[in-house]
Parts: sequence; structure tokens; C-alpha cells
Amino acid sequence: MRKLTIRKVFLALADVFFIIVGTLFTNYIMSRIIPNYTVSYRFLMYIVTLDAILCLLVLYAMGAYSRTWKSINKKDYLFCGLGMFVGQFLSLLILFLLNKSPSKLFFLVNFILITTGSILFRIIFKKTFKDIINAGKYYDAERTLIVGAGKAATMIINEIASSKNDENNLSSNYEVIGLVDDDRSKLRSNINGVKVLGTTQDIPEIAESFKIEQIIFAIPSCSEKDRKRILEICSKTKCRIKVIPFLGNLIFDSSHTELISQVKDIKLEDLLGREPISFDKKDIKEFIAGQVCMVTGGGGSIGSELVRQIAKYNPKQIIIVDIYENNAYEIQQEVLMEYGDKVDIKTLISSVRDYQKMDKIFKEYRPNIVFHAAAHKHVPLMEYVPEEAVKNNIFGTFNVATLAEVYKADKFVMISTDKAVNPTNVMGCTKRVCEMIIQYKAQFSTHTEFVTTRFGNVLGSNGSVIPLFRRQIESGKPVTVTHPEIIRYFMTIPEAVSLVLEAGAMAKGGDIFVLDMGEPVKIVTLAENLIRMYGKIPYEDVEIKFTGLRPGEKLYEELLMDEEGLKKTSNKKIFIGNQINIEPDKLLSQLDEIEKYANENNSDKVVEILEEMVPTFNHQTNM
Repeated sequence: MRKLTIRKVFLALADVFFIIVGTLFTNYIMSRIIPNYTVSYRFLMYIVTLDAILCLLVLYAMGAYSRTWKSINKKDYLFCGLGMFVGQFLSLLILFLLNKSPSKLFFLVNFILITTGSILFRIIFKKTFKDIINAGKYYDAERTLIVGAGKAATMIINEIASSKNDENNLSSNYEVIGLVDDDRSKLRSNINGVKVLGTTQDIPEIAESFKIEQIIFAIPSCSEKDRKRILEICSKTKCRIKVIPFLGNLIFDSSHTELISQVKDIKLEDLLGREPISFDKKDIKEFIAGQVCMVTGGGGSIGSELVRQIAKYNPKQIIIVDIYENNAYEIQQEVLMEYGDKVDIKTLISSVRDYQKMDKIFKEYRPNIVFHAAAHKHVPLMEYVPEEAVKNNIFGTFNVATLAEVYKADKFVMISTDKAVNPTNVMGCTKRVCEMIIQYKAQFSTHTEFVTTRFGNVLGSNGSVIPLFRRQIESGKPVTVTHPEIIRYFMTIPEAVSLVLEAGAMAKGGDIFVLDMGEPVKIVTLAENLIRMYGKIPYEDVEIKFTGLRPGEKLYEELLMDEEGLKKTSNKKIFIGNQINIEPDKLLSQLDEIEKYANENNSDKVVEILEEMVPTFNHQTNM
């Protein structure tokens, strides 16, 4: 209360000061522009006194002294000008009735000077006050709009309100300006003084009008479809976007007592339109604990995430096999920093093409579980050197699978791709042959259980569009999309790896595990949303150029071949494709033939034999 009184008195004294100075300066101006102009000092003080009393009374009645410095806005400046006008008009009226009225020009000039001074003082002092308040702090409270006016929003607003005087509390970083909700019965209502300003469709307009800096999506129970729709609307603003996790992912325990602490920055995967897929960690733990786990291609985006997740489940040992030493070294060091000597990890720079070297590795380390992630995966690059895709993908897989069987590994899990289904490119076709090899091995294996996991594009993986889009946006270059109608299924790297681990845990041999990835996403939509997440406007701030389909690329991908069928699993998002019977003599004969031409680097013959091996291979070079 004391602070409020001091502020009112200070602001009133400032207005009196501008009334005095303005009146005196007006008198000076009049004396310079009007010949023989004279006004007595006593009359000037009479004007000043009347103006001061009446203007202060009117301003007080209009609430001009009831707002805090922090909350003063354009409307308050307008009321300040209106209050000064009414106060001076009443002063002029009284003087007129007393037959002592100054000229209308005096009144006009005086009004302009006093009002300008009073408003400028409020503007300057507000900024100065804000700077003083924030001096020494490491943060500025950001103007925040909350999407949703339910329980989550109420918790956030109450947490922020209770933390105003605690600079170390994360909640004090937020200044909630308003809420939006699609329940029209909540419009114009408020939560702890914070008003519901409109619906989700109004978000762009509200963000601009109220100078919103960040938006918090606070509907943890929202449906997947509505979540995607609302987040796409939010992404059309230039605001930072934060989200509360799905209801099932919220944590409330001794270390997570507040909801605001669980708010996270929006990621591109939040726009996929489906809930993150959950997996049975108990099954995975039982599968991994105490086992020697080998990961080929362990330095790649999928392989390195496999290593990270395997390390969580107390394996006996992790063997990283990769031909590229830099990435392999990075994941090795990451695991050592995280777990120290709690995880026994070996990094072996070797190629899966080298049967003799791989045989030496298997003989020494005797892996119980083999995750085969090593492969050439760049579609356009493999179109130019199909023999390299054959050497690495097909025979790398054949080598590792054969050795897993020879040294009696318990499980062999191969990572495939949706591009193996009705392939239109060499990379996809070689991966389909890899699937055939694994199913062949599964038919005759007496100990090792062989399984394939197949999923769509992985956000952020090496060779995916996202890292390319990011580099283009950050360097100020146009974002390149091959075709406006091209669509893909997407999943996150952790989802992909969790699928691999759970598939390994439930594998019976010969199965192809397929993930229900929801609705496919247009690549151009993904590009537009990524541009907006950088606070830029697609086609205005960042150009999107369509470059045409690349060699071997098709408009859409499939996850299952017609003959495979589907079987449900204990996880409603994971299905099993039925095992296809492989003719061993025919497959082995074709492998011998394609190996001969691959070693001769005969690209044409390699493609010709691939077409024989995979009848659904419809090669589209686009070259």
C-alpha cells in the first residue's frame, strides 16, 4: 500500500511540474509571436493552480494513477491526454465565467505542451523503471500466451503468480498476457486475473496485437489431430513455442513438483500429428541386461542412438563396429562421460564388407545380440554406384548374419526401411534383398533368431531432409524440396531405436516388424513449419524451391508389401508382417552372380540382377 501511495504522489507531482512549466513556456511563446502580449504573473499562477487542481482530479477519476508502471499501455496514454484536455477545458470554462479567460491560442498551445510532456514522461519513466527493475537480473519475463484455459493453464498461472518475488524460480521468467480456448463459454472469463482473449484461430492476431513473445501449449490431454492443428497455427506466428508433454508423460514426484518445469520447446516431431510411441521398457531391460551387444554402423544416427539406449539397460558389453572413426569415437566418448566404467564399451573401426575381419571380431567378443545398422542409405548417391550399395548393404548384411549364426548369437536384428517396399531405387532394392537374406537365414537357423525392423524416415538422421533444411535456413539460402506433393512417413530417432529394441525382445525369427506411423506428412509442409520455427515466414523471408524428383525417388513410401499381411503385437503401434518363404537355391545363385558383377564394378549388370531378384523393383532413375 505504501508503494502504491508513493507512486501516485510521484506521478501527480510530475504532472503538476509539467503543468507549471508548460504554462510558463506557453506564456513565453505567446509573448514572442503576438505583439504587445502581456499577462501578469499573478494571472499565470491563477491558471496554473486551476489547471493543476482540475487536471489531477480528472486524471485521478479516470484511473490514470491506479496502474503500475509495468502495465501502462497505449490506452493509458490516450486517457492521460483526454484527462488533460478535460481538466484544462474545465479550467478555461471557469475562467470564462469569471471573465478572465486567456486566448484560445494560449489554451491550445498550453494543452499541447502539457499533454506532450506528461505522456513522454510516462513513456520514458516506464522504460527506465523496467530497466531498473531488471538491472542485475539474468532474465526478462517474456510476454506469454497460454493455449488452453483448463486445469493445466490454471496450474501454470498460479505457479507464475506465486514465484514473482523469486528470481531463481523458473516460473518468474513468464508474464502471462492472456489465454485462448476453443470452448466459447470461456471467452471473456479469466483465471487469476488473466483473460481468455479468443479461440485458437485468433492466435496469430492476438500474438501480433499483444506483442506476444512466446506461446505455451497447455492442453496435455488434447487429441493428436487437434494438437497438430493448433501447433501449426502457433507456428504461423514469430513466437517461441513451448509445449506441455502428453498427459501420460507428465511427472509429479519429489523432483517434479511444478508443471511449468516440464514445459519444453516445441520440436518438429510435435507437428507429426500423433502421440510419441511408447514401448515396454521392462521387456527391453530383460532383453539387454547382462548381454554382449554388437552394433554395426554404431557411429551413425540410428546406430549411436542404439548405443545410448542399450547403455541404459545394464549390458555386459557394447561392441561398436563402424568404418567411420570420427562418429564412432564421438559416441564412445559420450557413453564413457555418462557412465564411466559402469559400461564396458569397445569401439572397433572395421568394415562389414570384410568377412575375415568380422569373423575375428565375432570370435573374440561372442556377441549375444547383434544390431545391424551399417548400410549405405543415401538414395541419389547409390543410383550412381549401385555396385557399392550391393557390396555394403547386401554382402555386409550377409557377412554379419552368417557370422551371427556361426557364433550362435541369440538374436540378430536388421534395420530396414520403407524404401524396401516396391522399391524404385537401388538403395531400397538392396535393402529388400537384405530382408530376403534375413528371412532365408531365419528359415534354416537352429539357434539365432533373425528379425527385421522396418520404418519410415527418421527425423534428424544422417541423410534426412531436416539437417539439410536447417543448414539452408541458417545460411540464408532457399529451402529445396523436390516436389510439392511428395509425402513421407516420419518418426523420431528414439522411437526408431526403441522399435528396434522391442522388436528384438519379442522376435520369434523371420518376422518383419512394422510401425504404425500415423498419417504421412508432406515434405513441403515440414519445410514450412521448420521455417516458422526459426521465426521466419515461408516464401517471404525464406524461399522454397522445387527442384524435381531425384534419381530413384518416388512421391510416396509404403510400409508393407501386399503379400506380407499383418499381425498384431502386444504394442498396438507395432505389427508383424508374415514371413515369406524364400527359395534358398535361387537366392544363393543370384547372390553369387550379383557379387561377381559388383566386384567387377559393372553397374548395368548389377541393376539388371537386382531387377531379377526383386520383381517389384520398378527402377526410376530420373536422371
